[in-house]
Amino acid sequence: MIVLSSTSPTRRQLLRQAGLTFKTARPPVDEAKIKSTLREAGATARHVAESLAEGKAASVGEILPAAYVIGADQMLECDGAWFDKPTDHAAARAQLLSLRGKTHRLITAAALYTEGKLAWRYSETAELTMRDFSNAFLDHYLDQTGETVLRSVGGYQLEGSGAQLFSTITGDYFTILGLPVIPLLNALRQAGALPE
Repeated sequence: MIVLSSTSPTRRQLLRQAGLTFKTARPPVDEAKIKSTLREAGATARHVAESLAEGKAASVGEILPAAYVIGADQMLECDGAWFDKPTDHAAARAQLLSLRGKTHRLITAAALYTEGKLAWRYSETAELTMRDFSNAFLDHYLDQTGETVLRSVGGYQLEGSGAQLFSTITGDYFTILGLPVIPLLNALRQAGALPE
């Protein structure tokens, strides 16, 4: 049995599109506390993403030891600042204004936990440069996207109209969406969860 330790609709969709049969579970981890603790300890954004992915996989994997449990997380870093999912439209607007005209990094981490241990972990970084869009464009974008703007750490969904925010992108598409699908599928095959 494959279990996605996440409530992310995007991650669920990516696994479904890849043809996987799986269950989902809400990981019993306090992400905000982990981020805060690690930041105070001087951790990098990559280390935080990896720690959260591993924690999510392990927290459900300990409950379901026979399952192949996938944990994943993503951190957005720009000019040394870390960004979280915006809580409302005002926060999304402020966040997108902070990212406008700049290059930011999306660090995506994934982990696989089975039989009481971490079987695999992976992280990858993508760099995205937002164009210097107008305030009028931003207001139109926010009106058009509605509540979906609150679902992602960057306040955008590259698979939708969020693509219009960017001038250049370097990195894997799946990494940007929040789950490194190809490396994950390879790890699941190596672990015996998928046929060779």
